Amino acid sequence: MVKFKEDWYKLYHVHYQQYPDDCMENIYWLEQAVKADFCNPQFLDFTVTSEKQWEKYRYLFMMHVNLKLIEQHLRLGRTYDKKCIYFYDSPWKDEYLRNMNKALSCYKAGLYYWQEVKVWAEKANAPSFYFLTITEKQAWEDERERIYTGDLNYENMLKREISRLEKNIAQLEEMSEKY
Repeated sequence: MVKFKEDWYKLYHVHYQQYPDDCMENIYWLEQAVKADFCNPQFLDFTVTSEKQWEKYRYLFMMHVNLKLIEQHLRLGRTYDKKCIYFYDSPWKDEYLRNMNKALSCYKAGLYYWQEVKVWAEKANAPSFYFLTITEKQAWEDERERIYTGDLNYENMLKREISRLEKNIAQLEEMSEKY
């Protein structure tokens, strides 16, 4: 039975070739994981030895799930994104605009999740956790550290993609259908 955050997260998986339906499925699983409750610490895939460790695990989990939501929205957005606009694209202008607006909404959703990531990463970076590392979740700890140092910053990428996409949409809207 799928009931807890960890159960929903286990349903998330990345396909070798990811189609839009696969991305939407993963987004659904991850959003359910965000909404659900945490399971009892004794049922985790590692041993929790203190309340502080349990608290940090919860912050890292939420940070990680929101990062995965950003990645899935980026993948989904790239499916509908037309990177370059050419003069001969005018006959398909309406279809391109529809797709590019879908991509734009995906990238903007990614910005929402980035704000969530920053909140959870900041909580996991509290001074009370300075000497507490969950080695069983080292990848999550690495993500937290990269966010803290600024090496991992999806906000810059998302804003760049949104800006480029808005320019392309404006260029398409100005285009006449002469070709």
